[in-house]
Amino acid sequence: MLTRFLPFLIMLFMLGVSGCMEQNNETVLPQPRLLGQEFSTFQPPVKLVEATEASGIAEPTGVITLRQALALALMHNSELKAFSWDVRISEARQLQASLWPNPELEVEVEEVGGPGTRSGFDAAETTIALSQLIELGDKSGKRVKLATLAKELAGLGYEAKRLDVFTDVTKAFIEVLAAQQRLKLTEELLQLSEELVSTVAKRVDAGKDSPLEKTKADVTYSNVKIQHRQAAENLEFARKQLASTWAGQKPKFDSVAGKLDSLAPLPSIDQLTNLISQNPDITRWALEIDKGKASIELEKAKAISDITLSGGLQRFNETDDNAIVFGISIPLPISDRNQAGKLEAAYTLARAREEQRAAQTKIQMELVKAYQGLSNAYTEATELEKNVLQGAESVFEASKTGYSQGKLDYLHVLDAQRTSFEAKAQYIEALAAYHKARADVERLIGQNIDTIENIHK
Repeated sequence: MLTRFLPFLIMLFMLGVSGCMEQNNETVLPQPRLLGQEFSTFQPPVKLVEATEASGIAEPTGVITLRQALALALMHNSELKAFSWDVRISEARQLQASLWPNPELEVEVEEVGGPGTRSGFDAAETTIALSQLIELGDKSGKRVKLATLAKELAGLGYEAKRLDVFTDVTKAFIEVLAAQQRLKLTEELLQLSEELVSTVAKRVDAGKDSPLEKTKADVTYSNVKIQHRQAAENLEFARKQLASTWAGQKPKFDSVAGKLDSLAPLPSIDQLTNLISQNPDITRWALEIDKGKASIELEKAKAISDITLSGGLQRFNETDDNAIVFGISIPLPISDRNQAGKLEAAYTLARAREEQRAAQTKIQMELVKAYQGLSNAYTEATELEKNVLQGAESVFEASKTGYSQGKLDYLHVLDAQRTSFEAKAQYIEALAAYHKARADVERLIGQNIDTIENIHK
């Protein structure tokens, strides 16, 4: 009977589909660059049910440091999490590329429902067969190689995004720190303006100055109050921007702690240029070239026709006999020899080579630009500290003393106050520009400037 052969056919079918693999449970994220490698990041889980579980963010309170902000953002930044899932997606594609084509089970019944002796199933011929596509040209191996390179590229894409987040958090933190300094400066200026208004009022009441001087002092005081309000609003915006880097809805921290006036000697541009090879935006192109070559090899393999083998059992009800059937199917590559696929892969590889050269040039120019901004800010900040700040403050103090003694008019005081305030504000802007430009440089070289050897030579 035909049923006695079913276990054999089922066994063949199970053997055909037994080549399944499971997705790797270990982390798939690449080895991080030196910049920020000490911080943990979000690890995409294998089972999707684990990823759908909501995880709350413990918003920091009180005074926070740059390290706290970086740790929070690298673990909870939504864009970085999305890039980590790209790595898992590429891992799934790699798994799919390694699987064999599924076998096919075919059941065919002939000589059924005819007239006379062919009525019913008396003369039926039943065939149960399995067919299996056999890929030639090592297509499976070439698909796996291509998928593996795509997975490595996804890892480099994640690493580039990690460095972007690290840089964005650093710059956002610096902006909050600078905004705090600006607000503090306007508070000092507001207090000084109040004192000057009081001094001018006393001199006007005593008949030593014209009432016009009182009007000037009031106008100046009103302008300072506007500046103070704007500085407070800018600080609040900067705080929200920093909190958004770790997906925070509303900042709960009070302030940030850091040394804005911390300046370090700069390495040479040649030292930095030698390190841009660590930039994932550059290293990815070597993988893109390899991927293009692997794609060409796969397209060449596709030009080789695959064969389909089939075999099974045939049952003749009329004679109560069984027979074995087998066959082979071979496509004839007469018109389609995958010419277009091979051409497309070759063109894609040529484009990747040009994009590699363009990326190298672009990153080098970005480094030159960032270094120029870093050098200018460093020079400006050091010069302001050495030659401007103390002198402007001394002139302002002397002007206040001279005015209270009736030796100078109020215009001298206003001019000295404006000069002192602008110098301090310029110093804060130069310091902020230095740290932001430094963050950009470190993003381009993939490491902290302080870790570069021979920096002081």
